[in-house]
Amino acid sequence: MRFLTFSVGDKTSWGVATASGLIDLGARCGGDLHQVLKDNGLARMMDLAAGLDADMDLAAIRYLPPISTPEKIACIGVNYANRNSEYQDNSDDPQWPSLFMRTIDSFTGHDQALWRPPESRQLDYEGEIVLVIGKKGHRIPEDRALEHMAGLTLMNEGTLRDWVRHAKFNVTQGKNFVHSGSIGPWLVTADEFAGYDALTLTTRVNGEQRQHDTTANLMFPFAFLISYLSTFFILKPGDLISTGTPLGAGARFDPPRYLAPGDVVEVEAPGIGLLRNGVIDDPTI
Repeated sequence: MRFLTFSVGDKTSWGVATASGLIDLGARCGGDLHQVLKDNGLARMMDLAAGLDADMDLAAIRYLPPISTPEKIACIGVNYANRNSEYQDNSDDPQWPSLFMRTIDSFTGHDQALWRPPESRQLDYEGEIVLVIGKKGHRIPEDRALEHMAGLTLMNEGTLRDWVRHAKFNVTQGKNFVHSGSIGPWLVTADEFAGYDALTLTTRVNGEQRQHDTTANLMFPFAFLISYLSTFFILKPGDLISTGTPLGAGARFDPPRYLAPGDVVEVEAPGIGLLRNGVIDDPTI
């Protein structure tokens, strides 16, 4: 089932996307999708939605990131095996995942604009699959890790390439410009997937395929990531884990192919959906 957060006019709500439209569960139950996960209520909401008709057309809504207030957005770097070779530094595959953190206001929703800030002209795209945690856990055994997933969503983990090099040991600055990335369009519940080791991920810019790979090539699969991160984090419902991007980001072309106003980026994974965003210059300037 596809759960989403949205707004219509000045009203924010959440619900379920179906083939016939949107079921507004927020209007019936109150709260938000994050609270549903905290209350272990996802299965109950799935049962409720199964007996309801759509309330409105999906074209009438403004998509927001599915989880509006995640405590943690943990991002994994260089996780597709062939991307490690993209760096051309003759390094071995890493023993442990690379990790950095992002804030929720560095993202926007599906069909909303990515903002290119005035401080940089090096806005880049990174298509990723995202794990949404549904069950609290600490030091989770790898063989039980997938039990802690609520489902999957998509991310364009937008990056300001020159700003990830502002400091010696971190990339945080270039990963957290307001609305430089996107999440969505919805959370697809874990029961929709028979497994996670052959999910295909594709990124297109203006219709041109730039990234394409499968989770079969992940150096650190989903279960490992949940287990590893839970070693030092207490993972909580609504936490997000982006799982890395395939090779083909704009910075790796010669010359680089960064995003500019008017570009359209699509991140797609069959079974999860399509996340689409245009690009504009920061409208607050």
